[in-house]
Amino acid sequence: MPMTLKVYEVNRTGTVRVLREETEVTPFEKPEASHDFPACECPTCTEATS
Repeated sequence: MPMTLKVYEVNRTGTVRVLREETEVTPFEKPEASHDFPACECPTCTEATS
């Protein structure tokens, strides 16, 4: 079952800025059981670790 995801940020004055427009994503069938966040795979973060 696909889901939609939209990434945005809100500053302390309440101004909203869209970082990534709404897009359809497919969730994992069975997510890993962990309390840690996975490593970010966005282009900015992957370029920084290269």
